This record gives sequence, C-alpha cells and structure tokens, in this order.
Amino acid sequence: PNDPPDFGREIAVAKRESSPRAGIDVVEEGDSNFQDPFMQSTRRAGILLHPSSLPGDFGIGDFGREAENFLHWCKAAGQSLWQILPLGPTGLGNSPYGALSSFAGNPLLISPELLLHERWLTPEDLAGNPHSDIRHVDFGAVTTFKESLLRKSFERFRQTAEKSQRKELAAFSQSHRAWLDDWATYAALKGRFGGREWSSWDLGLARRDGVALAAARKQLHTEIAYHSFVQWIFFHQWTRLRRFAHDLGISILGDLPIYVAYDSADVWANQHLFVLDENRKPLVVSGVPPDYFSKTGQRWGNPIYRWDVMAKDGFEWWIHRLRGNLALVDELRLDHFRGFSGYWEIPADEETAVNGRWVPGPGERFFSAVRNAFGELPLVAEDLGTITPDVEVLRESFNLPGMRVLQFAFGEVDSNHLPHHYTRRTIVYTGTHDNNTSVGWMHVTTEDERRRIVQYCGETSGGIAWTLIRTAYASVADTAIVPFQDVCALGSDARMNTPGEGHNNWSWRARHEQFRSDTPQRLHHLAELTGRTK
Repeated sequence: PNDPPDFGREIAVAKRESSPRAGIDVVEEGDSNFQDPFMQSTRRAGILLHPSSLPGDFGIGDFGREAENFLHWCKAAGQSLWQILPLGPTGLGNSPYGALSSFAGNPLLISPELLLHERWLTPEDLAGNPHSDIRHVDFGAVTTFKESLLRKSFERFRQTAEKSQRKELAAFSQSHRAWLDDWATYAALKGRFGGREWSSWDLGLARRDGVALAAARKQLHTEIAYHSFVQWIFFHQWTRLRRFAHDLGISILGDLPIYVAYDSADVWANQHLFVLDENRKPLVVSGVPPDYFSKTGQRWGNPIYRWDVMAKDGFEWWIHRLRGNLALVDELRLDHFRGFSGYWEIPADEETAVNGRWVPGPGERFFSAVRNAFGELPLVAEDLGTITPDVEVLRESFNLPGMRVLQFAFGEVDSNHLPHHYTRRTIVYTGTHDNNTSVGWMHVTTEDERRRIVQYCGETSGGIAWTLIRTAYASVADTAIVPFQDVCALGSDARMNTPGEGHNNWSWRARHEQFRSDTPQRLHHLAELTGRTK
C-alpha cells in the first residue's frame, strides 16, 4: 500500500524513529516493558474512540495505518491514554456490548492492508472496494466484504504459508485452547445453521452432547480451522498496534461488559453458569430501572449469572475472562460496576425493565477472588446510574477509580459529578459513548442547566465542548478522557450510541479532515497547562 497520509504538520514531530514489521510476525500478547502511567497515579489525558470509528478505505476502522496515524495524533495532542470499547465479535445490533464471545476478537477490525503485506491478499483482491468513502459503517455490506477477504487470506495461507508461520498458528491455537476451541466450533455451527441462535440447533449440539460435538467438529474441521486462523490474525494485528501505542507512550484502557450475550459461545459452552430454563432459555434477564436515559428503564436482555455456582470454584470463569482481556489492554473498565453489588433482574417475559427487582450481587467475595488472582487490580469501576452506599463501599474497598461525567453535572444543584466533589482517583469524562456529543447535548439542556454551566465553568462563547474539556482537564481527577467527537466539537449526528434505541448505533466514523487542524496543539497546550503531559 501507499505510505499513510499525513494528518498535518503537528504529527511529523511525533513520528517514531523505528517501526515493527507490518505483518503478524510480532511479539506475543503482553510482551512489553511499558509502564502504565495510571498505576503510577500521575495526571494524564486520553481520547475515547473505538477502532471501528477510525477513517479508512474498507468501510470500517481497523488496526492498520489509520490507527497508527491516530496514535501519532494522540501523541502530538499530549495524550497518554486511548480508551476503546469492547473488541469482541459483534452480533445482532452490532453492539460491542453484545459480543458473540468474551474472548474472541472482532474480525471486522482486521486490516486488509496488513494482510496484503503478508501476501495473503493481492492488490486485485482489494480493487473495486465499494466501501472506501463510507462515513457510517454499513455493517451488512462490510461484513460480506471483509469475510470474503479473510477467506481468501485463509486459502492463500493454507497454500503458501511457511513452516514457521504454521507453527505460530499451532502455538497460538494451543495457548488459547481454553476458549478458542469453543469459539471456533460455535462460529462454525452458527454458520451451518444459518445464523440461528444456539438453542435452536439440533438438540445434541444445543446441549453439547459429546458424540454430537465430536461428529460436528470432524465434519466442520476446515471451517473451524478458518475461525482459528482469523483469531490468530486478529490477536497479532492488535498486539502489533498495542506495541506501537506503547512505543509512543500511550496506554490502552479497554472495556469489559458485566454481562454476555445469550446467543454467544460463552453461554453455549457454560450453560450451567446462567439462569436458564429446561429449554435452555433465560428465565430472567439483565437491565437497569428507569433512569436518565429511559423512562421505562433499559431491558438489555442478557442472561443472568448463577453467582452461587460461580462462587463454588472461586469464580474461575470470570478469572479466565479477566485474564484474557487484560492480556490485550493495560487497564479494564468494568461496565455496570454496580451490578457486582446489586443488579436489576427482569423476568424474561417482560417487554420493558419497569417490573424488575434488585438482587444482591457477588460483591466483596468476587473481588477478593480477583485480587487473589491478579494482585493490584488494573480496573476502573463504571459507577454511573443508581449508585447506593454499598456500591461506593465496594469500589473503595478495592481501591478502584470511579467515573464522573460532566454532562450529568448540571441537572441539579451541587451534583456529585461537579469537579469540587472529585478525588484524585477519578476518571472524568465530558461524555461517554452512551451520551450525546457535548454540542448536541447543549441543544437539549434546560435553561437552569445552561445557567449553572455558565456560573460554574465561566464563559462558554468558545463552545460548550471545549468549555467542558477545560473543566475536566483543570479538575483534581488524575485522568481526564474526552470522546474524539467532543475534541472536534461535533453535533448529534456524530453520536456513537443512544441507549434504548435499536437502530443507527455504533456506526459513526471520523473523517480525515477532522485530524487536519490546529486541534492537537490546542489540546496539548491545555494538557500541559493542567499538568497532564509527561
């Protein structure tokens, strides 16, 4: 491919002196001497932008050159943290929070250009790409196109791979066997049954009868090998990008949903760990009660864990899940942290979340097991929503940083989201992936909210987005994270997700021109002024 385009003069000063090879022959996961600045309790600044939102030529952002360019931009802007959403393969609705596996990676994020470098694709394979100028992800079209490229790569690998590369794949498959066998088999069977959820498969396969599984694995051997190959490519490309970030002094904050999707390899392979009926369907599902985002609450629909069963083996599945995710990032945000203290349980036949109930979560027993397994916990508690004292006690007992969101700070007098309530061990956001952009939010605020904003933050003539950025950066919170949309002062059409809405979510993409401005210098100056640069 051609050399990456420059995003502006400001990036030139941040370009690295050397670069790892562009293929997949790279270090293993976690093989880095990088020291996470968060664990050193230094002030820092970061950007929230999921890889799928990066610009690029293939209809969706990926781990290739545009991701590297973005990291150069972050370096030039004085940023030392990149926050992403979950990296798993998305299912119905395309939500990263409803992945088909807690362990596998999303094939749509694999870079075709890096496959071209490996000669597992040819320029002809990439010619005529119909998705080169899409500003929102067309998930159906992108999935079809990307899968065709990955299958061509797999066939070329089978025909031309060197012995060392075959050994690498075999070693990867062995080291990740605990989850990869189930994922590859699940993915192959899902294809065989036309995408239907696992509970509707042939009975023997749905309930994982040993004889039926062995026969299916034999019959689907090549398809299972394909899905293992795709995961190998994903992990190596992501590891390469993570090392690139570390070389620039940028750490990565990942995201781990508390729940998993019902139609997932996780539930299919571990049915005894979830509250299911005799037909393997959920008896109760997850969600949250009515709140800021929805008058009827949010019915997420994920199956509920059998925490009592999990506790008997020391939460082994969860320890394995955390270990797998921490191998890919430097820190993990625990989405819906309050669910570990108490969670909203909804009867599966209810259409909304209104008629749910609070149920005690695994609490201290769970986090004690996690601490015994990992020592110091590189975890962030997403403690938003209905937070009761027991949730705060649980977070503080394990020294986990919490979150504050400035868009929540002005709806009432003396909100705990206002900076004078923060402690150092806090991550402050202008907004999250679930919020409107700050510009869009300002258009729907009340007169009282607008008055409080001016009274608290001062003059907003420079724009609400940068007013909130300045307020976040000047706070005592060790970490300030800003969605890329707010850095660019974009409106509601750049929103990533609207909770409770089933359509038009997760598809927003940045444009090249949004990186070509004086924004990095402006952001770097503000970070330097507030002590957030190294």
